[in-house]
Amino acid sequence: MANVHRAVICGAGFLGSSIARTLVASSIRVQATSRHPETVYNKLQNEFSPAERTNLLPPVSADITNPSTLTAAFRDATLVVSLVGLMQGSDADFDRIQWKGAENVARAAQEAGAKLVHFSAIGADAESEIPYFRTKGLGERAVFEECPTATVIRPSLVFGKEDNFFNRFKQLSTFLPFLPVFGGGTSLFQPVHVEDLARVVELLARGDPEVDKEFAGKVIEAGGPDVLSYRQVMELVLRYSDRSRLILSLPFWVGMLQGTVLEQLPPNLFTVTRSQVKQLGQDNMVGVTPVHPPHNMISLQTVFQDWRLGELASLHKVLPQYL
Repeated sequence: MANVHRAVICGAGFLGSSIARTLVASSIRVQATSRHPETVYNKLQNEFSPAERTNLLPPVSADITNPSTLTAAFRDATLVVSLVGLMQGSDADFDRIQWKGAENVARAAQEAGAKLVHFSAIGADAESEIPYFRTKGLGERAVFEECPTATVIRPSLVFGKEDNFFNRFKQLSTFLPFLPVFGGGTSLFQPVHVEDLARVVELLARGDPEVDKEFAGKVIEAGGPDVLSYRQVMELVLRYSDRSRLILSLPFWVGMLQGTVLEQLPPNLFTVTRSQVKQLGQDNMVGVTPVHPPHNMISLQTVFQDWRLGELASLHKVLPQYL
């Protein structure tokens, strides 16, 4: 691991924090970079021993929409982890962040001579009508054009102690007499544990020539060991929260009507957008996203098996620990 002297986590938040923890614990020096990285940096500092803190470098502010700030932030980096993304916004916002922002990060990483790990999403498709998936697909395309040796990771729903999905529905169950699902809740998901994603990044950060060769230009589709319907996911939220609520199926047109109104308001616990309603109507599991060429795709299960990373974490083992 000595070959990686500075890994830059480009993007704060839930996933970035988990990756930083794993890398620091593996004696890899980590720098947090975002528009406001101090919050994550201060939080992580409090979690490590004095010896471990030496691997947590001072944070560097940067804006992915301003390439000149990335040049300074990535200087001397050996690894850049790109966590470019947003969950809601205008079409222009998605273009600016998930497409052009991803392109800016990839170009800056390539210029810095750093290995790039770019996080996308299962469902990424440059031809999709859903802005989130469309710009994730365009972002992937731009990443490989700028940095052909990049590794792209496409997660399904990500779960963990600080996640914004399972925790959100747990909170909703405290206010609502029911949990809503759209269209019967039949769409399928393959949730993946945040720490399993962090372990893959740690593998890629080792500076092992064999690892670098194996994953250069590859797309890793990341799903966990459990495949569940949208309704079953809600059932698990209620079971592990020890709550009894009705699971109410709503027609998609009702969700679209709700989204039309709620997306105009400031983001809050009850916010849902029309695009998110459409996303919830699509299967989100390994093997459903088009990849060209197909030989560039590998599943997270295969990575764990081939590189002896252990077992993928099940929802049934992890959810009871924090819901």
